[in-house]
Amino acid sequence: MYAIIKTGGKQYKVAEGDVLNVEKLNAEKGAEVVFGEVLAIVNGEDVTVGKPFIDGAKVTATVEDQGKGEKILGFKYKAKANYRKRYGHRQPFTAVKISGIQA
Repeated sequence: MYAIIKTGGKQYKVAEGDVLNVEKLNAEKGAEVVFGEVLAIVNGEDVTVGKPFIDGAKVTATVEDQGKGEKILGFKYKAKANYRKRYGHRQPFTAVKISGIQA
């Protein structure tokens, strides 16, 4: 059984026991998080698709960790103007472990 959820403007395919990195959530380590925007649930041959979300469906997860991703380097420059700027960015994330899917 798996579900497709939406969080942080992205969609994720999740099954019970999965650990995934989602956009940063305001939750402490060990807290329980409920994702209410469930787009689809697949249980064997039985497929339920929402319009756009399934009423009453939710996915529960526990927060495993808060962290930052790999550093991404960017570079700006303007030709013939002696302007160069280098910058780095580390995207914050929340690692969650899926504990249950309820239709």
